[in-house]
Amino acid sequence: MAGTRKKHSDRVYDLVVERIQRGDLGREDRLVDVAMAAELGLSRMPVRDALMQLVHEGYLERSTRGFMLPSLTPREVLDVFEIRRLLEPRAAALAARDISAAQLAEMEAAVDEATRTMETGDVPHFFRLSERFRNGWLSAVSNLTLQQTIQRYLAQVQTVRLATMGNRGTLKIIVAGQRDLLSALALGDSVGAADRILRFVIEAEAAYLAALPEGEAASITRPRAGSSRVSP
Repeated sequence: MAGTRKKHSDRVYDLVVERIQRGDLGREDRLVDVAMAAELGLSRMPVRDALMQLVHEGYLERSTRGFMLPSLTPREVLDVFEIRRLLEPRAAALAARDISAAQLAEMEAAVDEATRTMETGDVPHFFRLSERFRNGWLSAVSNLTLQQTIQRYLAQVQTVRLATMGNRGTLKIIVAGQRDLLSALALGDSVGAADRILRFVIEAEAAYLAALPEGEAASITRPRAGSSRVSP
């Protein structure tokens, strides 16, 4: 019986992570264990087990009305940018070494569709395509611990996207960056891929800071007491 509950819990876990990664779970959406259990034809406990595990891993947080995407402060967003600058270049270098033709084709299709989406102004769809592209190169990272660690910062990535994707100029920068990274990956250029993803993260941080209310960016980018943080 315990094994069956674990199997159901794993299924719910995978389903919710997939929804988050596709961008199907919005900032205002709530996941309620009872409602999900009814929808999936399961008892409440394995659903709750899965949701609590996702809270523990940082994908979700609890609220009075269910489970939701984490709400990050600007300071927390910038802290994760520091971590991303350290981890993602190494991950991109590994992806350049091991990425398959099928993965490259999937990423190219996502970029092509994102380019067309800019003309229609469908930002939610652009959001999902960006996640599809990101999942494409991350899936090629052979170090699974590194891959999974980066995926756990998805809440931060989504927070940044929600703050910046309303700007058409930002969308153009994103597509240009994706095409540059795709070229490096296709050439198997680990150094080029690492450099491009680092610049991509730095550009995302700059766009996020620019989207903050006037004066707020300056207050949170000042070095904190005991901190040696240097902004790029």
